[in-house]
Amino acid sequence: MYHPCMRMKTFRLPDSGPFVGAAYVVFWLLLWPTVQPYWMLPYGLRFGALLLAPVRYWGWLLGGELLATAVISLAQGVPAGWADFLINELPEPLVMAAGLWLLRRFNLHPSLSSPQEVTRLLLSVLLIVAATTGADAALLAWIQSPDSQDLMLRVLGEDLLSHYLAILLAVPLMIMLLRAPFDRGSLTSLAMDGLLVMLPSMVILVLLSERAAPQPQFARVLSLAPVLFFAFRHGWRGASLAMMISSLGMTLVDQHLGHAPSGAAAYLFLAVAGTGALMLGSATDALRRSSARVAEQNVYLGSVNRRLDQLAQQLRGAARGNLQADENQRRHLAAELHDELGQNITAIQTHVKLAQSRLHQAGLEDISTSINTILAHMRRALHRLLDDLRPAVLDEFGLLRALDEGPIRDLLNAAGVAYHTELRGDPRLLDDDTRTAIYRLAQESATNAVKHAQASEFRVRLRIGERQGASLAILDLRDDGVGLPGRLPRGGRGLQGMRDRVTSLGGQFRLRPDHVGVHLRILLRSNNIGNDPGRST
Repeated sequence: MYHPCMRMKTFRLPDSGPFVGAAYVVFWLLLWPTVQPYWMLPYGLRFGALLLAPVRYWGWLLGGELLATAVISLAQGVPAGWADFLINELPEPLVMAAGLWLLRRFNLHPSLSSPQEVTRLLLSVLLIVAATTGADAALLAWIQSPDSQDLMLRVLGEDLLSHYLAILLAVPLMIMLLRAPFDRGSLTSLAMDGLLVMLPSMVILVLLSERAAPQPQFARVLSLAPVLFFAFRHGWRGASLAMMISSLGMTLVDQHLGHAPSGAAAYLFLAVAGTGALMLGSATDALRRSSARVAEQNVYLGSVNRRLDQLAQQLRGAARGNLQADENQRRHLAAELHDELGQNITAIQTHVKLAQSRLHQAGLEDISTSINTILAHMRRALHRLLDDLRPAVLDEFGLLRALDEGPIRDLLNAAGVAYHTELRGDPRLLDDDTRTAIYRLAQESATNAVKHAQASEFRVRLRIGERQGASLAILDLRDDGVGLPGRLPRGGRGLQGMRDRVTSLGGQFRLRPDHVGVHLRILLRSNNIGNDPGRST
């Protein structure tokens, strides 16, 4: 939630037991005048100090507390011997220290950064408060007479509430100061909200508290509004600060105006409200941290996606370059075969024709016939090879006529397969690679339908159009054959070669299984609008 560079430095206790003990005594003496029947802030100070301080300091802390309590007892003139003093004051700190030592062994951490940690800490607080109250009950039962059970129950009730409320008010502030301080930006925002929200709330509290009942009770309820605001705005830190200021404000106002001390119901309400505000603040902090992590992950994923897009574009560019190089090589090889082999076949036919009369005179006319037959077969094979290398019909007739009237129809008609075409759009919107790819895909699919599918019908449907500055071509190829086998034969490159060709052009290749036979749906994009207006369609 907070950037490490913006966080204020965490305050660390000096590595000195006497210094820690002396500071503890000072804070204990400063908090002692605030003690009331339902208000025992020194108890919260003790819990927080034992929770946060290393165990090696505990002796100094407990010794400092006994010293501070002795000074207070002497100042108040309470006559008691040292034995009675130790019996009254020592059991409660020892019980708390033992309980916290056990809880710390079970991984109790001074943290309020999540609702789970707040719940764990509050449950530990309840256990410690119950244990110390039980120790006080045993001590009272030993000291008091049996007739004072009502008094003992009332005192124990006060202890339970005051101890829990003291921890609720003091410990979050100590954790905030020593372990989780505000960063500078949040501290500035907190100060501004204190001036704009908390200060007016305290003024309203004073004004309402000066009135007769039930306004004072209403003022206490109203004072929780800024606590909830700070919990939402500043998390558990803001909630703990606002709770402490509101509680102290109500107490000081009651003392200043001479109102009767608030009863157990008011402090119980304060304890419940403080617990809820602390849980709400920690949940707010956890939600903000989660949102920050999600935002960071989104930024990271965005950068990764951009990098993947770049890599995909590079791969498509490389594949397209390989495809162009392959087509250029095919075109060059076709030209060489046409010029060299085709001319040689023509020359041989010419020589055989010139020598035909002499072969006839020599009674070898059957040889000339055989040679002409072989040459015709070679010419047909050469034409098929040239068409495979570079479809001349595509250059001569254009894409639409090549699909509708070219060698694909001849191949299918020769195999007894009905051929249907539905061709719409202007092929001049497409670049040469895309036009060649469309023809190659239709040619390969028709060849598969003849050789493997045992189809009786083959359909080609082509749509060419424009959308958002780019040309689109949707090619639909289907036959009514036996379909694909459950397991494609090893070494088969037909469908995979078609898929690779489409992928290299940045298109989409989809084999639809919801159709009898084989149904291919292909989407190709081209950015060649208007670049080749003179090419034949």
